[in-house]
Amino acid sequence: MSVTKIAARYAKSLIDLAHERGNLPTVLEDMTSFDEITDNRDFYLLLKSPIVSREKKLDVFKVLFDGKVDELTQAFLTILVKKGRENYLPEIADEFLHQYKVMNHISEVKLTTATQMPDAQLEKIKATLLASNATDQKVEITTAVDESLIGGFIVEIGDKLYDASVAHKIAELKKSFSGNDYEKAF
Repeated sequence: MSVTKIAARYAKSLIDLAHERGNLPTVLEDMTSFDEITDNRDFYLLLKSPIVSREKKLDVFKVLFDGKVDELTQAFLTILVKKGRENYLPEIADEFLHQYKVMNHISEVKLTTATQMPDAQLEKIKATLLASNATDQKVEITTAVDESLIGGFIVEIGDKLYDASVAHKIAELKKSFSGNDYEKAF
């Protein structure tokens, strides 16, 4: 079975159980924090390591999470370690967050600009996106700055990309001029 399917099944189970017990917001916070912790290279390698014993991993989990996360989250993490599925935890955390956003009609949008965008403009873009059919009922915007764009912006919504950057327009012009049939060849 693929990692994606395994992660999706475990994430769905955790979401359903947390929703059933009425503590989904708390488990969401826990999984968001866990997802951030997996960005730490040492912790990520610990999860993926077949050499480190389950007992050591359980000890590390106890130190890191005992009393700091919801009981359901703690039990979920412990069961996965005991069953030898801890190497899937980074993907499960990502999938949990994704499924939560789908369940709550939240669209993730990545906005890349050449310079930092003021909050007022971000709010206008958010309103425009909400009014369009491209997003769901709520929008979560992540911003990035890439000076190589020269100007304009790039919007990514799921697997769709809209590139309105000056660098992209220049590249299109170069491409159209390079195949110009009206240019005299001397």
